[in-house]
Amino acid sequence: MSTPAERLAALGLELPAPPEPVAAYVRAVRTGSLLFTSGQLPMVDGELAAAGLVAEGSDQVPPERARELAATAALNALAVVAAEVGGLENVVRVVKLVGYVASAPGFVGQPGVIDGASELLVSVLGDAGKHARSAVGVAQLPLGSPVEVELVVEVS
Repeated sequence: MSTPAERLAALGLELPAPPEPVAAYVRAVRTGSLLFTSGQLPMVDGELAAAGLVAEGSDQVPPERARELAATAALNALAVVAAEVGGLENVVRVVKLVGYVASAPGFVGQPGVIDGASELLVSVLGDAGKHARSAVGVAQLPLGSPVEVELVVEVS
């Protein structure tokens, strides 16, 4: 059985430093065995990786790019989880993923975009990464982000 760290390495990924909150909140709250992360954006080295609404079309964020950005946001959420509980090996399971997609009018592909986050969680955590999920289309997200991801995780 491989560890989350080994799976990350096999994917060519490593956990980034947990992103700092961009407003008046904390990055996670633990109650009992549940950890709730604040919404995570696709930040890379302290910068938003892309901005805009998701839709087909040259002046928008294409759905496939948004899917990659959802995976980046999920990786940031995992970084928060690891920092809060002393490593991903302390994750019992991901209970719920909520993904928000800044959607141009008429865009209905939110589930496909958030699949990027879902697939990353399973790739890194195995069966413990399988989760309940909501994929929600919204008009705008903080900083103009195309996606935002939050997790509820059971931890030991």
